[in-house]
Amino acid sequence: MNTEQFYPIFLKAEKVTIDSRKIEKNDIFFAFSGDNFDAATLAEKAIDQGALAVIIENKEFENLEKNIFYVPSTLEFLQELSVHHRNQLNIPIIGLTGSNGKTTTKELIHAVLSKKYNVQYTFGNLNNHIGVPLTILSIKPEYEMAVIEMGANHQKEIELLCSIARPNFGYITNFGKAHLEGFGGFEGVIKGKSELYDYLKNTNQTILINENDSIQLEKTQDYTLKITFGKVDSDYYFEAFSEHNFVGVQYQNQKALSKLTGEYNFTNLCAAASFGLNFGLNFDEIQSALESYTPTNMRSQIVKKDNKTLVLDTYNANPSSMSASLHNFITFEGSKTIVIGDMLELGDESEKEHQNILKLAQDLGFNEIITVGKQFKSVNKNSVAFESTDELIQYLKDNKINSENILLKASRGISLEKAIDFI
Repeated sequence: MNTEQFYPIFLKAEKVTIDSRKIEKNDIFFAFSGDNFDAATLAEKAIDQGALAVIIENKEFENLEKNIFYVPSTLEFLQELSVHHRNQLNIPIIGLTGSNGKTTTKELIHAVLSKKYNVQYTFGNLNNHIGVPLTILSIKPEYEMAVIEMGANHQKEIELLCSIARPNFGYITNFGKAHLEGFGGFEGVIKGKSELYDYLKNTNQTILINENDSIQLEKTQDYTLKITFGKVDSDYYFEAFSEHNFVGVQYQNQKALSKLTGEYNFTNLCAAASFGLNFGLNFDEIQSALESYTPTNMRSQIVKKDNKTLVLDTYNANPSSMSASLHNFITFEGSKTIVIGDMLELGDESEKEHQNILKLAQDLGFNEIITVGKQFKSVNKNSVAFESTDELIQYLKDNKINSENILLKASRGISLEKAIDFI
């Protein structure tokens, strides 16, 4: 079975899934196996549940009469099928990566462009070597464009994802101190993320550039197919403003106030607005999209609880985003407590970076500092420190946080959001 032979079956399917629990009628199930489980054993059951076809990598369970097909690698076949499907698509695809703000920017771009177009986009955080193919395969004929988020924690990963998604437009949100362990330091981050630029340049596609970012400027200085924002003489120029801890953008004489907190989200709003203007939307449509977008994914999310203002930013954390969050949070009016958790995947830089963030928090003068995680606890000698969120929860049961404003910020692996119900 090859992709060209299988493609007519794919075109009849409702969707592609890798989760046996979510199989519905006319789905295609890719049976990914783990070290201790052979998903091919679920093939017959998937067909009984209504699956149109099943792709397995154990020939023992192949059954052509039931559309159970053997391939040497389900992952490679998934990627090859998505490439074949991408080759049939004649729509603009926006590729997006960066150290911070990828998901928020992707959702903002989708919200804006959806005012005029039928837009498919990466669902949730499915931005890796499996998630990108699944998103490509979810693009049906009715879609007029797509926004594909690309995540990476090592070299050559963005290069691979670009070869699958083949973006016509691309944007790197920023270059920060994220996944330092996998990338081999900050220079490795720049090189890895810039693989998106390399692809766009080599295929003569369009790059969106924030001209206030010196690295973006340096990496694209000799390239002409670009859309720019950030400077007065850029293609699009926006000014920042804020009200009630929310950040907004002003374009010419019109304003759009988002439901996002943090000056760091200003460039995310600018990127979405720039794509909107480039694709022919007027700013009234862009304003409506930006103002109605509501974060619900624990990224720069403001929640009111018992007369307190909670800022939830627990989906990801690295030294760059943590510093930006702390600088933003100190501007809130009233007393302020921060609950910050470990920043993961920093490798040899971990101890130094945790020390730097703790010192920054102390220098900014928050009313109370609480840290969660082994890395922070090892360097935190003067504030309340816990090794885990479960320990924090036990503490919160007997010790109420009295501050009017509370920030929760940590890497996903700390699961800091579990403490919300106890604040």
